[in-house]
Amino acid sequence: MAFLTPEVSSAVRVVVVDYGDKHQGIDFLALMDEYARHPFGGGEPLPDKCQTELLSKLAEFPGAFSVMAYSNENDKALGLVNCFTGFSTFSCQPLINIHDVIVSEQARGQGVCAAMLDFVAREAKKRGCCKLTMEVLEQNLVAKNAYRKVGYKPYTLDEELGQAEFWQRYL
Repeated sequence: MAFLTPEVSSAVRVVVVDYGDKHQGIDFLALMDEYARHPFGGGEPLPDKCQTELLSKLAEFPGAFSVMAYSNENDKALGLVNCFTGFSTFSCQPLINIHDVIVSEQARGQGVCAAMLDFVAREAKKRGCCKLTMEVLEQNLVAKNAYRKVGYKPYTLDEELGQAEFWQRYL
């Protein structure tokens, strides 16, 4: 599914990624690789399998969408957010889980993250979603600060029970 409606601000243009678009695909994979090489992304290059299959796998995955920010000045890709539709059983509505938030190193501190996350919030509302969720590494303080600025906070049902933790099990 391709979305072609861009969101335009004075410095940044945010669009829903068309996974089949060659130009966007190159930008997408470059941003993913930059993120993968950073310590918060694992510190390793994006695997060859992802370089060759990620875009097509996302295109066929139900509920997946990504947004990318471009500079209005030179059309350079500045950031990427990968999202997946989930479902809230307590609200009985869909939700969007933000899986990756990537802002290229040269674009940090310029409002790119906020522009993309605001775009995702508007897109989620269009899709009838009740909330956005994401995980963030405990020591990624810069990201946590950026997320708080646009309304995110740690998930708690009851302060006495503590914050939710993100766990995993590899298969």
